Amino acid sequence: MSNPLGYNAEDFQMMRMAQEATIARGTKIEEIRLFAKNAGMKKIGIANCACVAREAEAVAEALREDFEVMVVGCKVGKVLYADLFQDDTKGVACNPVGQAKQLGEWGSELNIVMGLCLGHDLLFQKHSTAPSTTLVVKDRANKHNPMASIKQIQESQKESEAEGL
Repeated sequence: MSNPLGYNAEDFQMMRMAQEATIARGTKIEEIRLFAKNAGMKKIGIANCACVAREAEAVAEALREDFEVMVVGCKVGKVLYADLFQDDTKGVACNPVGQAKQLGEWGSELNIVMGLCLGHDLLFQKHSTAPSTTLVVKDRANKHNPMASIKQIQESQKESEAEGL
């Protein structure tokens, strides 16, 4: 049977599990826990930015009741910018490919992304062997709450529309 929407059997299964893990007024962490339990997953990886290391450990601790959890920070491998870019740039680079590789070698079945920089999140997801979900989005101006930026845009648009009347 062909699917006009383009979903395959694995996609349907993922959509069903996501639907079954939806909790009215539930937190994303509660839904991640239920999703992973329903899927029979045992190992959850967390790839985090150094700026949310304490929060990543708190999430890991909360999930350890039901799962093995590995947390891998962004500076894993201590890759120097000079080695990465082949120039004289100073400092230690973030290593999203290294994060994905380490979690993959450990056998993570589901990865949680917490606060990775734009581009780093994309590389992590590209190289991750397990499905990934984002729990925290980096937004330096609004304490990692990008909805605040969207609200500011909406308010600005309303003001512009009001001025135009």
